[in-house]
Amino acid sequence: MVQDETEWDERAACRGTDPEELFVEGAAQNRAKAVCAGCPVRTECLAHALDHRIEHGIWGGMTERERRALLRRRPLVTSWRQLLEAARSEHDRHTVGYRGRDVAPPTAAG
Repeated sequence: MVQDETEWDERAACRGTDPEELFVEGAAQNRAKAVCAGCPVRTECLAHALDHRIEHGIWGGMTERERRALLRRRPLVTSWRQLLEAARSEHDRHTVGYRGRDVAPPTAAG
């Protein structure tokens, strides 16, 4: 289910965080990225930053440098939101059969 573009930020793990903590440099970026680790809207946040070409801060667990590199690697993507939501749906579809079992889902290595 696609959430309204304006709703995701209301559920963000960083909602109560001082914004200045998310617009840092150097080693402080790792602490800022840790806020994103368990965020329920990490994908929406990252897609927003990529689709709007936001240049500063930590968004969806990625630094500005990481986002620029991703944008360079995938210059033909017109909607990161659609791409990331499709990838999440595909991942969920493949792992749903493994939930509740003692069998781990297959890895890329085999």
